[in-house]
Amino acid sequence: MTVSISGTDGVTFNDSSVQTTAAKVGMVNRIINGAMVNDQRNAGASVTANDGIYTLDRWYFNAWQNGKGTIQRSTTAPTGFINSLLFTSTSAYTVGVGETFDFQQKVEGLNITDLAWGTANAATVTLSFWVRSSLTGTFGGALQNSAQNRFYVFSYTINAANTFEYKTITIEGDQSGTWLTTNGIGILLNINLASGANYQTTAGSWGAGAKASVTGQTSVVGTNGATWFITGVQLEKGSTATSFDFRSIGTELALCQRYYYLLSAATNVNTFFHPVAGYTTTAAVGTVSFPQMLRTGPSLVTSGTASNYRVLMGGAFITCSSVPTIDQTGPSSVSLIYTVASGMTVGYGGNSAANGSTSAILGFSAEL
Repeated sequence: MTVSISGTDGVTFNDSSVQTTAAKVGMVNRIINGAMVNDQRNAGASVTANDGIYTLDRWYFNAWQNGKGTIQRSTTAPTGFINSLLFTSTSAYTVGVGETFDFQQKVEGLNITDLAWGTANAATVTLSFWVRSSLTGTFGGALQNSAQNRFYVFSYTINAANTFEYKTITIEGDQSGTWLTTNGIGILLNINLASGANYQTTAGSWGAGAKASVTGQTSVVGTNGATWFITGVQLEKGSTATSFDFRSIGTELALCQRYYYLLSAATNVNTFFHPVAGYTTTAAVGTVSFPQMLRTGPSLVTSGTASNYRVLMGGAFITCSSVPTIDQTGPSSVSLIYTVASGMTVGYGGNSAANGSTSAILGFSAEL
C-alpha cells in the first residue's frame, strides 16, 4: 500500500482517499462560548439590554443608554450550530455622537501570550463569525487593548436581510502599545451595534485611542424591532479562518466557569446549596468549592431577598434575615455566612438551601 503525507491535506492512500490529520493544536479559538451554548445566568430567558450586564457566558453588553433592546440566547442558527446570541431593538433610538452599543468579550491575557502583541514579532490573527440581521448595510467593531488606548477597527457588510452570512477579517498584530499577558484583559473584542461619530473611524489599521466601529455603521438600535444575531465567533492565530473550533460541552462550560460559577434554585425551589456549621446563634458559615480554579477570588452576586434563603439545622429550617455574604474568598473556594434572627447552635452541622423560590441564586463572578 502506498501513502503520501502532507502537512496540509493529511494522509493520502493509493485509492486517492484522504484521512485528514489534526491541523489544530491547543486552544485555537481564543473566544470562549463563541457558539453561544452556555447561558448560566439566564438559561435562555430574554433580558433587558442594560449597560454592564453579562448576558450569555463571557459576553458583556456595553451601552450608553439602558433599555434600548432585549438580549437572549436563540435557537435560530446557521447549519452546524444550535444557538446564537440575539439582540432585538425595542425603540427607534438616535445614537448620540459620544455613545456606543457593543457586545464585548474580554480575552484573558494568559490566553494570548503566543501572539506577542506590542513587539516586532506580533502575530496576525483572524476573526470569523456568522451574523444575521433584519437590516442590511455596513457594520463593524474593534479590537482594543486593556487600557483602551490602542484599537483596530474592522468592518463587514450584511448583504441580505434575515439570512446568516459568514464573515472573516484578518488583522495584522499590533507592534505597539501594551498588551497584557497576565490574568487581566489581553484583548477586548468589541462587536458594535451602533455608535456615534466620536467612536467611528476608517477600518483597516491600528490607531491610538478607543474607537469602537467603522464610519457609516448601521444602527441596530435605530430601528424599532430590528433583530441582529451572531454565533460561531472565532479569534485565532494566523491569516486564514479555519472551521469553527467546536469543543465538548463539558470543556466549554469549564472554560466559562473560570469566570462565573452558578449555584441556582432555578430548576428546584428547594435546592440545597452546600454544608454549613453553626458559627454563632445567629450565623452559620460554609464553604463552596469551585469545580474550576477561578481567574481570581470572586465577588458574590445574589438574587432575590433574604427570605429566599434558609438554613437546615437540627431538623428545622431557619429563614435567613439577610442575603448570604462572603466571609473569605479565593480562586478555589469561598466561605459564605448565612445570618438568621436566632436558632443556630454553635458547632452543629447543617445545609444552606433555597426557601421555595427560584430567586435564590448564588453567582460567583471573577469576570475581567
